[in-house]
Amino acid sequence: MSYFRIIGDKQLSGTFTPAGNKNAALPILAGALLATELVRVENVPEIQDVETLLELLRSIGAEADWVDPGVVEVCASDLEGGSRLDPELAGRIRASVLLAGPLLARLGAFELAQPGGDFIGRRRLDTHLLALQSLGANVDVGAGYFLYAKNGLQGTSIFLDEPSVTGTENAILAAVTASGTTELRNAATEPHVRDLCDFLQVLGARIAGIGTNTLTIEGVETLGGGTFRLGSDHIEVGSVIGLAVATRSTLEITDVSQRDFDPLRVGFQRLGVTFQWDGDRLLVLGDADLEIQPDVGDQIPKIDDGPWPAFPADLTSIALVAATQCCGTILIHEKMFESRMYFVDKVVAMGGRVVLCDPHRAVVVGPSMLRGSRLESPDIRAGMALVIAALAAKGKSQIHNVRQIDRGYERIHERLAELGADIDRVSEGIEF
Repeated sequence: MSYFRIIGDKQLSGTFTPAGNKNAALPILAGALLATELVRVENVPEIQDVETLLELLRSIGAEADWVDPGVVEVCASDLEGGSRLDPELAGRIRASVLLAGPLLARLGAFELAQPGGDFIGRRRLDTHLLALQSLGANVDVGAGYFLYAKNGLQGTSIFLDEPSVTGTENAILAAVTASGTTELRNAATEPHVRDLCDFLQVLGARIAGIGTNTLTIEGVETLGGGTFRLGSDHIEVGSVIGLAVATRSTLEITDVSQRDFDPLRVGFQRLGVTFQWDGDRLLVLGDADLEIQPDVGDQIPKIDDGPWPAFPADLTSIALVAATQCCGTILIHEKMFESRMYFVDKVVAMGGRVVLCDPHRAVVVGPSMLRGSRLESPDIRAGMALVIAALAAKGKSQIHNVRQIDRGYERIHERLAELGADIDRVSEGIEF
């Protein structure tokens, strides 16, 4: 085990290149199970969640290997033993649920173990199961979920009961080789859903309406091989914007999709952040005095999340920490997960002027002088938010349980050190 040792209160500088989109890598690697030929995925982030998913693919008979830095090849021509997931492996990550659609399509029957992931609130599987049932699957619920389709999967019209990202992805993965045509309405439109559709089309899938909430999927008999490059992770982009704000630093971020930036821009501009563009390079001007922008009538503004294209839920923790270093008052409203905001007590203990109103809402009054502390990472995004808080704080901090951060951010301590951050990874047992 190890922890991050951080000395804060230093301005950073330099250029940061975001890794490939974690939330696209996982469904795309799951989707490789549908292919009858070799699949090559490039710009894959080398993080723990990807490693766990690759272990799951190998456990059901697929070949799944890193062949170069950031490059994974998957061959799923033989899936012997693939009808049941290892419960221990499946319990490590939420993304294990994404194997339900492709394995049901490939094998006709599949036992899904209970998926794991961050404990940020209830994360229902109903949307997944209802979509698969609409396509012709039967579901028996016990310790896990046994899914089978006696007559194969059949295209149909599906209206998702909520625009769940992974629920949408599972429905797409099941429908692309189903018989007939599927109309999928109230679909999620996040960038990673769009990437999954683009990837499947490279393999031969027929999908119309990509990027909208209504997808029309014409089933094909089989998918072939191909090569696909992941886009950059907009959540990492948002994390570095939050870092620039909290540490009063001007940072350049490369390989940024302007198409995916607007929801982030709307949120962070409420903190007074300004940006400059040069092609796909984004300059974050965080070294000025940042003032929270009030709503009309001098009303207290808010940053609230929601399904895309709203401000991403994965960035609410980051935005909250950034707001502690801005002048003014703002409401952070996390609408989607009832436990994500519980990390706030750690920010308060560091000196943050934050009032947790209820499980979904916190009022931040800035600026606050944060103090170094010994902290525990509760989940991927709150863990990164605490790293940012420690880098903004006066004095030394320790961040423990960093395996949570490793699940979503590739070598983050090394990449932050390249910007001038005083951060080291230390083996447990070395004194603070």
